[in-house]
Amino acid sequence: MANPIARFACKLQQTLDMTRCAEGLAPLLLRLYLAPVLMQAGWNKLSHFEDTAAWFGNPDWGLGLPFPELMAALAAGTEFFGAILLIVGLGVRWVSIPLMVTMLVAAFAVHWPNGWLAITDASSWLANDRVMAASERLAVARDILREHGNYNWLTEHGSVAMLNNGIEFAITYFVMLFSLFFTGGGRYFSLDYWIKRYCSQRCA
Repeated sequence: MANPIARFACKLQQTLDMTRCAEGLAPLLLRLYLAPVLMQAGWNKLSHFEDTAAWFGNPDWGLGLPFPELMAALAAGTEFFGAILLIVGLGVRWVSIPLMVTMLVAAFAVHWPNGWLAITDASSWLANDRVMAASERLAVARDILREHGNYNWLTEHGSVAMLNNGIEFAITYFVMLFSLFFTGGGRYFSLDYWIKRYCSQRCA
C-alpha cells in the first residue's frame, strides 16, 4: 500500500518541479498590475504638486503632516519612480519597502476612518455606518437620475455607484508588495535575476 502512495507522491513532486521554470510569472504579474496604479498615483501628485503639498500639510482638511513639501515629494517620487523600477524588475525588494510604507500611510492616515470597503456596498458584511448612510444617499441619487436624466443611457455600461474610499485598495496593494519583498522580481523576467546571475558567474 505504501509503494503506490510513495510513487504518487514522487510523481506529484516531479510535476511541481516542472512548474519551476514558470515561477517568475507570478512576480511579473504582480509587478505589471501594481506599476500602472502606482505610476498614475505618483503622476497625479507630481502634476498637482502644490495642491498635494497643501493637502499633506493642512491640519483642518488635510493630513496635517510636518514638512508637507518634502512628504509630498517623497510620496510622489516613491510611487512614480518605484513603478518604473517594478516594470523592469530592478531593485524590486528594495523599492517594495518604501512603497509598502506609502501604502500603510495611505491606509491608516487617509482611508482608515472610512472602514474597509472602497466602494459603497450595503449588502457587504463589512459595511459600516458610513456605508449604510451612503447607500441611502445613493438610492436618492438614483431616483433623481431616473426622474430627471436618461437613466438607461447613464447606466448602460454599469450601475451608478458611490465611493466609500476605505482601506481596501491600499491594503491590497500592501499585501502584493509584501509578497514581492520576499519573492523579488522573479526568475527570467526581471533585471534583478539577470544581474544576480551575471554576478554569480563572475564570482564562480
